[in-house]
Amino acid sequence: MTTPAFPLEPTPIHVPDEVLADLRARLASTRPPADEGNEDWSYGVPAGYLRELVAHWRDGYDWRKAEAAINVHEHYVVKVSGVPVHFLREAGRGPRPVPLILTHGWPWTFWHWSKVIGPLADPAAFGGDPADAFDVIVPSLPGFGFPGPLTGFPDVNFWKVADLWHTLMTGTLGYGRYAAGGCDIGALVSSQLGHKYADELYGIHIGSGLPLDFFNGPRAWDFARNRPLTDDQPAHVRARIVEQDHRWASHLAVHVLDGATLAHGLSDSPAGLLAWLLERWNAWSDNGGDVESVFSRDDLLTHATIFWVNNSIATSMRYYANANRYPWSPAHDRAPAVEAPVGLTFVTYENPPGVHTADERVRAFETGPQAAWFNHVNVNAHDHGGHFIPWENPDAWVDDLRRTFRGRRP
Repeated sequence: MTTPAFPLEPTPIHVPDEVLADLRARLASTRPPADEGNEDWSYGVPAGYLRELVAHWRDGYDWRKAEAAINVHEHYVVKVSGVPVHFLREAGRGPRPVPLILTHGWPWTFWHWSKVIGPLADPAAFGGDPADAFDVIVPSLPGFGFPGPLTGFPDVNFWKVADLWHTLMTGTLGYGRYAAGGCDIGALVSSQLGHKYADELYGIHIGSGLPLDFFNGPRAWDFARNRPLTDDQPAHVRARIVEQDHRWASHLAVHVLDGATLAHGLSDSPAGLLAWLLERWNAWSDNGGDVESVFSRDDLLTHATIFWVNNSIATSMRYYANANRYPWSPAHDRAPAVEAPVGLTFVTYENPPGVHTADERVRAFETGPQAAWFNHVNVNAHDHGGHFIPWENPDAWVDDLRRTFRGRRP
C-alpha cells in the first residue's frame, strides 16, 4: 500500500540561544528557602536535592543534545481553528498504518511519549508485527509547550481540545478515520473523542478510567469526591485514602482554585517551576523512593525546559479550572457515553483503596460504576509503572494498545 504524501512541511524544534542564556542567568540567581528537617520529602521537595538539580540545569545539562534527540522526529506547527498547535509525527512502517493521535497530561510534555513512538510506528524494528503499525501523531496540548504561550484561548480545557484534535486529524491532515490514545488529561481528551466522534474513530486506548464529568460540580478540586474517613473503615483502606490525598490534594486544589496566583512565581523562577513539577514526577511515579530510577536528571530537566522556554506553566494549569468553569456536557444521551471501542491500561501503583493486585484492579473497574461510561473491549492492569505509564512501562502500554486495535483496522 502506498502512503500518500504528508500535506505539511516539517519545522524542527529550536530554542533561541538568548532564551537559554536567560535561563542560566536566572538559575545562577536562585535564592533557596530555609528547609530544615525535610530530607525525607515529608514537607515537599527538599532544598538540598533541588539545589543539585538547579546546579546541573545551569552547568551540566545540554538542551541542544535533547533538542537533537527530539528532532529525530518530524515536527510541525499549524493553526487549528485559530489555535497554534505543535505536533510530532512518526510515519508508520507497515502494510496499512492506522493514524493514531496520542495526548499527554499534566505535568507531562509531548516527550513523555518518546519511548513508545518507535515501537508503535515501526513494530518490525522492535520485534513486532508490521501489521500493527501506526502513523503516530503526538501533539503538545495547547499551552503546555511548543509553539509558545497560549493566548486568545482563555477557556481552554480537555473537551475543547478534543474538538481541535478532531479538526486536526480529519481537516488539517485529511485522515478519514483515526485512533486515539491518552493518559491523565489526555485520557479525558481521548474519551471525549470516543464520545463525540465515535463514528470517525477506530477506537481509543487510555491510561485511566475517569468519567467525562469528573471535573463537574462544586467540589472538583476534591480527589476523594468528598468521601469522609470513618472509624469503621479498615486500617489499610484509611491509610490508602490518606496516601492518595497526599499525592493529589494540593495539586487539584491549587490548579482548580488558585492556579494563576501560583503561576506568577513559577513563570519568574525556573527553580520554583522545577520544584512544582518535580513534586508530581516524584509522587506520581512508581520509583520506590528514588525519582531518578524513573527519570534521569537529564530527563527531568528536558521536560522542565520545555515548560520553561515556552512560558507555558500558567496555561497548562488553566485546564483544571476551566474543566470546572466550563463543565462537560454530553453530545448525546446514548449508553455507554464513550461509544468507540475502548482499551484501558491500569497500574497497581494507582489502585483505589481496598484494591491490591492487578487482577483485582481489572475486576474493580469492570464491576464498578466507571465501566458503564465506556464501550470497553480490552482492560489490563500491571504491577510495574505509575502515572506516567508510557514512560515507566512502555512495553506494557504498547502491547495493550496494539491489542485494543487488532481486528479494528481497515
